[in-house]
Amino acid sequence: MIPVTSFAGKTVAAFGLGGSGLASCHALKAGGAEVIASDDNVDNLAKAAQAGFITADLRNVLWTNFAALVLAPGVPLTHPAPHWSVLAARQAGVEVIGDIELFCRERKRHAPDAPFVAITGTNGKSTTTALVAHLMREAGHDVQMGGNIGTAILSLEPPRRGRVHVIEMSSYQIDLAPSLDPTVGILLNVSPDHLDRHGSIEHYAEVKERLIAGVQPQGTAVVGVDDRWCGAVADRQEQAGRNVVRVSVKRPLAYGISVEQDRIVLASGGARSEIADIGGIGSLRGRHNTQNAACASAAALALGVSREILQQDLRSFPGLAHRMEQVGYKAHVLFVNDSKGTNADATEKALSSFTNIFWIAGGKPKSGGIASLDAFFPRIRKAYLIGEAAQEFAATLEGKAAYEISTTLEAAVPAAARDAEASGLADAVVLLSPACASFDQFRNFEIRGDRFRELVRALPGVTPVV
Repeated sequence: MIPVTSFAGKTVAAFGLGGSGLASCHALKAGGAEVIASDDNVDNLAKAAQAGFITADLRNVLWTNFAALVLAPGVPLTHPAPHWSVLAARQAGVEVIGDIELFCRERKRHAPDAPFVAITGTNGKSTTTALVAHLMREAGHDVQMGGNIGTAILSLEPPRRGRVHVIEMSSYQIDLAPSLDPTVGILLNVSPDHLDRHGSIEHYAEVKERLIAGVQPQGTAVVGVDDRWCGAVADRQEQAGRNVVRVSVKRPLAYGISVEQDRIVLASGGARSEIADIGGIGSLRGRHNTQNAACASAAALALGVSREILQQDLRSFPGLAHRMEQVGYKAHVLFVNDSKGTNADATEKALSSFTNIFWIAGGKPKSGGIASLDAFFPRIRKAYLIGEAAQEFAATLEGKAAYEISTTLEAAVPAAARDAEASGLADAVVLLSPACASFDQFRNFEIRGDRFRELVRALPGVTPVV
């Protein structure tokens, strides 16, 4: 835990008592603050009370007693309308912040030189965060990884010289962190997302840019420039005096890092040199992962990792669980768990990475279905459809790709394995990438992915990838 000492002796309101919210309460209390905890969810209130916190309806308190409102990132700050607790805090002149801001203040007070890598973007955040953490850990550093990727930032060990914090951040978290100041900031990409919470793509992009704008004066801003929003961010921040490293996977750059035929290449002043070769690294297959690898490599180099160590450690990256995770082989058949592919955009990245696909898809359908994946249907040798979306997906695939209604994952896995093996194709892939939420049959995508892994490894003759 990171005790939050910046509010010692003061009273702080906390709204939103899920995982990160309750972690914030514990950290504030450990640092000497009094916490008044609140939530619209009665179960969360009960958990906070059981943990020893004072709970209250913040509608019925004197807000001038509070030094701050610590808001959970899932609670609306601006759109579609500010939450009532935000309005009450603002009316009383009380600052509204989140757990990332509390971390930044503690780091500034106690270990301002401690390495801090912050990663954001519409897509690829989790893989890039896990890869940066892997690279730094394998290079011999003490690494703490958390934030939006899973472990609440204040549940990690405190910042100190030589300890690297590698933190994934959503736009909601950045919005609540006005003094965000990473050593290395990574902005991967921006495309329309969470517009219900930001109002417009322009505001969403502006929030993402704050992570780059906050990079410390001697730090490094790594920006993927393959979309117009991030290209503009790179230009603005360079003009503002930031050390900006541009990254592209679509074109060679005169200055910056690009990916050319599986080689990560650094260009500067007319000179070009290879940083690493990522060809054949299964956990980094696909264009989206080449961007993740290039940006992570830029961060590692900025923190002093040598190219020789970088190459070695890229090859040892196991990948992110449930995201293009290689779980086993049977003869010429590869089994891939992409359970985190919960919509068509995410599944597109998986389908674009393989040629002969035995595709397990379905679950609780999302708006738009899989019609947008039409260009990838020729890669699908057969689809095995499960869950509520099975009939809808079958109608979309009719006449374009072979399919069967498997209904359950338990039926789909052996059927796909049988057909893939019988195909004789040298690069056959059984791919779970559902393009759907899991909630019709599984509590979350992690449980769905774990079940796929179990089913695959129970098949006769499968060699697990560990």
